[in-house]
Amino acid sequence: MTRTPVGVIGAGNMGGAMVERLCKAGWALTVCDIDPARQRQATAAGASVVGAPLQAAQALGPGHALIVVVVDAAQVRQVLWGPAGAAQALQPGQTVLLCPTISPEDVEAIAADLARQGVDCIDAPLSGGPVRARDGRMSLMVAAPEPVLVRQTALLSALSDHVMRISERVGDGARTKLVNNLLAGINLVGAAEALAMAERMGLDVTTTLDVIERSSGQSWIGSDRMRRAVTGDFEPRAHVTLLEKDTRLAVAAAAAAGFEGPLGACAARVFAQAHEAGMADLDDGALLDLLRRAPPRP
Repeated sequence: MTRTPVGVIGAGNMGGAMVERLCKAGWALTVCDIDPARQRQATAAGASVVGAPLQAAQALGPGHALIVVVVDAAQVRQVLWGPAGAAQALQPGQTVLLCPTISPEDVEAIAADLARQGVDCIDAPLSGGPVRARDGRMSLMVAAPEPVLVRQTALLSALSDHVMRISERVGDGARTKLVNNLLAGINLVGAAEALAMAERMGLDVTTTLDVIERSSGQSWIGSDRMRRAVTGDFEPRAHVTLLEKDTRLAVAAAAAAGFEGPLGACAARVFAQAHEAGMADLDDGALLDLLRRAPPRP
């Protein structure tokens, strides 16, 4: 039986996997994405596809939710308050799930703007990749007043078996995600550096990675990205620009809290260097190729 209608704006790698997950579970989805290929995928999954965020919001009824899965704060504001933006049709008592990785200050400001319309906001960044999102195993970090979360319990549970309630303070989901992604970025830079080093030492990188995965140097993101990178597969699953943005935001959030660590800013600089080297649209495993190019020391 068809469940409550849900709107989704953004059906890329993660958003598209969430669309598939919800459609398979019987939810009635209305999806907006500017990419024709993503539109076709959403249609094949069983969703109704519309051409503007406004139309996605117009398909919702009282108490229903709109999931926003775009890239950054500018895109969030565009799809909500730009021309044909969803906010024009959002009604008091409805909820926006805000899933992009953006700054806590942007989350708080967007939530405040929605609140002026009587619309609730769940700070709901996610992690784990498209495969886990499609299987309902991604990490979903949620922060919102308890009554708001209770009203959307069925939807949150349908999206993931790993819904982690961070706090009732909108913005804490973003803070938690930035902490996680800073560590992911540090781990990925470390994994790429270690394999580039192994290669320079004359070691077989595949064998070295086998050892790392069974030893103390193992990390999920290192294994996931480096397994592809050692074969030269840089087809983007997660673009370099994403962790470039996330590590930059995380370092800024740390500074705002009065904290400066030794590794975060270094990792952020490596992602920025990869962008400058023309790797922005490649998979972030391309860091291996970047570090391979480092000139030998005299």
